[in-house]
Amino acid sequence: MIYTYEIEGISLQTGDVICTRNGKPDILPGEFWLLVGRLVPGDVDHVAIFLGPDGRCIEAGSKGVNPFHLHGDIWHAEDMVNERGFLIDTFYGVSYPLAGLQLSEEDEMLMRMKVADYCLAQVGKSYNINFLNAETEKSFYCSQLAYKAYEQVGIDLNTGLAMEQLPGTNEIVYPQEIWDGFPHKAAKKAAELEKEQSD
Repeated sequence: MIYTYEIEGISLQTGDVICTRNGKPDILPGEFWLLVGRLVPGDVDHVAIFLGPDGRCIEAGSKGVNPFHLHGDIWHAEDMVNERGFLIDTFYGVSYPLAGLQLSEEDEMLMRMKVADYCLAQVGKSYNINFLNAETEKSFYCSQLAYKAYEQVGIDLNTGLAMEQLPGTNEIVYPQEIWDGFPHKAAKKAAELEKEQSD
């Protein structure tokens, strides 16, 4: 079954990728996560996959591959802290890897279900701290989970983004490349930030 939801006015369906930015100003755990986010290239530091029904999502984080629930249509990381392993982040927007592919409704539905089923089959696996090994299926980091799930339907989320000074880092699947490489819709604050950066 394919589910729809809305976060901060942005629509999403089963399999769409929620993009966030680590941290939140003015609260101590949020300040810590702002510092962690500076280690990840770009503005998008973390991703989760929307599953449904209601606000059910899945991510790879400190609790490993873990489902969690949104509480309403506003991203309040503080309300989800126990479910998610104390990650404090800010909603950035939604990336749509299936957009623009001219898929039939049936094919798109099957692909969305396959992405969701793959993610759910990984629940309980540990967090992958070897970011250079995005091919393992024994453990996952956030964007690697999305990458491997979409690989099941023939879509490569690794666009080859790399840190120039560090050879081999193009093997890492960065959250930012899932944002940059596919159609997306930014949250209001993120859209304002992107506009400032382009001016």
